[in-house]
Amino acid sequence: MEPCSCDTFVALPPATVDNRIIFGKNSDRLCDEVQEIVYFPAAVHDNPREHLQCTYIEIDQVPETYAVVLSRPAWLWGAEMGANEHGVCIGNEAVWGREEVCDEEALLGMDLVRLGLERADTAEKALNVIVDLLEKYGQGGNCSEGRMVFSYHNSFLIADRNEAWILETAGKYWAAEKVQEGVRNISNQLSITTKIDREHPDLRNYAKQKGWWDGKKEFDFAATYSYLDTAKMKISPGRYCEGYRLLNKHKGNITFETMMEILRDKPSGINMEGEFLTTASMVSILPQDSSLPCIHFFTGTPDPERSVFKPFIFVPNISQLLDTSSPTFGLEDPVKKKPRFQHKPDRRHPLYQKHQQALEVIDKKEEKAKTLLDNMRKLEKELFKEIESILQNKHLDGDKIVNLFPQCVKDEIRIYKSNISP
Repeated sequence: MEPCSCDTFVALPPATVDNRIIFGKNSDRLCDEVQEIVYFPAAVHDNPREHLQCTYIEIDQVPETYAVVLSRPAWLWGAEMGANEHGVCIGNEAVWGREEVCDEEALLGMDLVRLGLERADTAEKALNVIVDLLEKYGQGGNCSEGRMVFSYHNSFLIADRNEAWILETAGKYWAAEKVQEGVRNISNQLSITTKIDREHPDLRNYAKQKGWWDGKKEFDFAATYSYLDTAKMKISPGRYCEGYRLLNKHKGNITFETMMEILRDKPSGINMEGEFLTTASMVSILPQDSSLPCIHFFTGTPDPERSVFKPFIFVPNISQLLDTSSPTFGLEDPVKKKPRFQHKPDRRHPLYQKHQQALEVIDKKEEKAKTLLDNMRKLEKELFKEIESILQNKHLDGDKIVNLFPQCVKDEIRIYKSNISP
């Protein structure tokens, strides 16, 4: 199951610089899947009987939802990763273990990411939202846009300005670990061992009933619910171990740029290539000083090494993110019609289309490739300088920030257009 892979990271003081929590994720999905960057404003839902249509099932709506920015596969309702107006960030991973995966349609892990962001103003509250929904509706259904059924359990890394939580699931059962300092990462395996801060009330009884745990030796969640030798987890080859190594290599000096370097790392396998590749990336700065804004960078395009990280800041009246929004197909969308997935529509948004053309130039024309990549890095460096200025001077120009992300995307597209022409 290794081909379907993601990596999510968090670094907290004292591992970071300037009292910031740094969150990062690479979303590794099928190579032809488009990921869009979309914004949904906060909303009040007055009808107590209102229902919410997620990717496959309807659930009860809540009275109020928070503003969110999401990086999501364009065919589904949920998200691979994202943030909300209160500085909560969530990324999920596919995991497998002894508990059988459910193919029946329920909530996808990606639906749970979005629901946690829309309904919670702290990391722990987001954890509560996710486990409550897991208990009520379950997780399951096809996680890819196609006739091949591809399902998995989920793990989540949830962070806010103060702390992070790792939440790992097996069906409706789960364990959670609180992270208050240092570094932590998750990949496509269970990683919570004996440090369990919260858990499903029947987690241990169920393991005993299944014969996975004798009830006597110390309870190790990953060892019990999967086939891992957890003693070797941090030294065996694989992306979890590589991510752990890269975080620790920079411990004490981690900045948002360090996190981007980690996400761009190809030798470790974290920046993935092949049939499954890194289709989008996200890095967030969550300052512990609440007078400073949280800043969320998204690529919205594959391969972070050949993409631009563009900043998004929550302010009122944000401009629509039109250049990173995929076309919609309404009730005619093959995801919504049963039988599902009878064909795949073209979901490429304007940025994705121009980026694809630019990658062709990079692959075929060496001289143009250098100019193109240099211009992309130059744009990115200018953006980073602007963001550092905002964080150091504590000054937000609201009129400029409402257009910050859309303008960055337009600048990126302009670079591609100038290099694509013969």
